[in-house]
Amino acid sequence: MVLVQTLSGPVTDPSKLPKWNYDGSSTGQAPGEDSEVILYPQAIFKDPFRRGNNILVMCDCYTPAGEPIPTNKRYNAAKIFSSPEVAAEEPWYGIEQEYTLLQKDTNWPLGWPIGGFPGPQGPYYCGIGAEKSFGRDIVDAHYKACLYAGINISGINGEVMPGQWEFQVGPSVGISSGDQVWVARYILERITEIAGVVVTFDPKPIPGDWNGAGAHTNYSTESMRKEGGYEVIKAAIEKLKLRHREHIAAYGEGNERRLTGRHETADINTFSWGVANRGASVRVGRETEQNGKGYFEDRRPASNMDPYVVTSMIAETTIIWKP
Repeated sequence: MVLVQTLSGPVTDPSKLPKWNYDGSSTGQAPGEDSEVILYPQAIFKDPFRRGNNILVMCDCYTPAGEPIPTNKRYNAAKIFSSPEVAAEEPWYGIEQEYTLLQKDTNWPLGWPIGGFPGPQGPYYCGIGAEKSFGRDIVDAHYKACLYAGINISGINGEVMPGQWEFQVGPSVGISSGDQVWVARYILERITEIAGVVVTFDPKPIPGDWNGAGAHTNYSTESMRKEGGYEVIKAAIEKLKLRHREHIAAYGEGNERRLTGRHETADINTFSWGVANRGASVRVGRETEQNGKGYFEDRRPASNMDPYVVTSMIAETTIIWKP
């Protein structure tokens, strides 16, 4: 949701911004008899739409008594990331956010014939040309807007299914990764609104022999980035295996339609990992194996996952949790 407020002058520190409120009964976040929800400013970004001294502010939501409302997933994530064990490990994240562009009046992927299908997957991944790439003007506008906003967007590419794209955010540290992904999603929604196109984060927007959409989450800690880090990585992966069901339950609604063991995914019910294996639950890069340190990629999160939940859960499982 979006609210707009006029300030008396420029502000660069979220703690200097006033708390604000809105009617939570209109959004299903509070009862009508006690509907006030309080916004707490948490992170500031430059506004790529109004520009100048205008800013975008990421907020989380509380009751008037100061309790986080149920949909406030940032609150618990911030507690995990501020815990001494996690803070000492300085967790880095690189999140690969996939999404699909749809024609507004048909909810059919951009560039696809109405009621029909394009040619089979194969030539579209990172493709160029009017017959392979659909929506590049939107994607480039989003990339530029994120750079202007100060989001650590590190790349974009066309995905395997035509009309599907990906942007990457990171490396970002701790809670900042969630803030940046959410604001990048907001900017994408605004740009597609201007273009008259719908963006969906559904993990399997088109049934059948088409790739789904994920949010692969790359992760490392200080211990993983040091000499001997590969052993730390393997121990962390073993912890993820032991809590596979808990993670799957939190990794996005409808993910069972995507994690089928086909289309570069692992089966949702079976945990697996491997080096350079894109069909595994968790992939370790060949470079990490050879260097004996680095990072791993959790390929299970769906495109509609909550980045606060996923990033903090990975940190909690691999750093704090004791089997």
